[in-house]
Amino acid sequence: MRRRLIQSTLAVVLVVIAVFGVSLVIVETRTITSTAQERVDTEAVRLASIVDSRLLGEETVDAAVLRDQIQGDRYAEIRIPGERLIEVGTKPTGDVISAEETGEEGETVTVQEPRSSVTREVGRTLLIIAAVALLAVIAAVLLAVRQANRLASPLTDLAETAERLGSGDPRPRHKRYGVHELDRVADVLDSSAERIARMLTAERRLAADASHQLRTPLTALSMRLEEITLTDDPETVKEEATIALTQVERLTDVVERLLTNSRDPRNGSAVTFDLDEVIQQQLAEWRPAYRSAGRAIVSSGKRHLEAVGTPGAVAQVLAALIENSLMHGGGTVALRTRVTGNQAVIEVTDEGPGIPADLGARIFERAISGRNSTGIGLAVARDLAEADGGRLEMLQTKPPVLALFLSRTPPPKLSQESGPTVR
Repeated sequence: MRRRLIQSTLAVVLVVIAVFGVSLVIVETRTITSTAQERVDTEAVRLASIVDSRLLGEETVDAAVLRDQIQGDRYAEIRIPGERLIEVGTKPTGDVISAEETGEEGETVTVQEPRSSVTREVGRTLLIIAAVALLAVIAAVLLAVRQANRLASPLTDLAETAERLGSGDPRPRHKRYGVHELDRVADVLDSSAERIARMLTAERRLAADASHQLRTPLTALSMRLEEITLTDDPETVKEEATIALTQVERLTDVVERLLTNSRDPRNGSAVTFDLDEVIQQQLAEWRPAYRSAGRAIVSSGKRHLEAVGTPGAVAQVLAALIENSLMHGGGTVALRTRVTGNQAVIEVTDEGPGIPADLGARIFERAISGRNSTGIGLAVARDLAEADGGRLEMLQTKPPVLALFLSRTPPPKLSQESGPTVR
């Protein structure tokens, strides 16, 4: 591209020089020739005037007197009636420029100048024009190289940026070049880089959330399957298989919920449901794990509370809180339900050492953990709660009390329509 830009610029300059240079040479040649002729004519008139004045004053007219009146390499002939020819200077050979003037006393003055002087002057003019043209070509080449670099370098940078985007490096460069069209392309590439970065972040977050959220249901399911393999009682096998199928359904719901939140975290289908069902389901699912750890999990508080939300999402939030107490807490874990204003509250507490003071409310941030865990569970739980129109808060650090707040009043859409009620 650089070579094409330089060649095109140089071609334009050469065409301009050729057109205007030839025209200028023709005009200057004619001007120099015309000026030389005017000089000779003026010299003849002046010399005739001198001869007239001397003749009228009856002074001597000869070559010695007129020699100082002839300039340069000009040659003059003076013909006075009745007298011999007077010659001043050296008569030129070859082509000459000549002028003739007749005086008042009848004398004839002829002035000649060799055309070679005009040729020399034309040659000097041509050299000047050629030098100017050469300087113009050099300046054009330098300007073309500068412009080519100014245009080609940004294009090279933009190509490298596009290549980086294709190779999975979505960092925007925020580099501009002072050329509107190129800056526009750079803006588009930076916007694309930011979108790709957001998409990659969302995908990584979905993968992390999925691995975390699926871990607990899969663990519970594997425990049920182990129970089936360890018993020969058909009734027990049937009961455990039924529970396992229920957990598979919940696992499917978890997957669908994760995919839904990855597209739009606010498009959950909120319904009015009974909190007792969700709590009892979680107690049944987590008791085996707590028994294995030599701990207990209980529930208390107000019964038959109805809340508005997505049962699957609420179950995932409670599972995250219960798992957090199992991993980081101690003693008995208690789930307490109560009512405050127009909200139903589920508190999860344990008898452990509590939340470290240096963490505080930061436990809901991603990658923040008091131990060597992923630091994802509570962050995902907070997102799920907010997507359902509720909120997840830390009420107390020692002993730890984490509370899920859910609305008890259906939103306007649910109030106007007879939404389903889960009981």
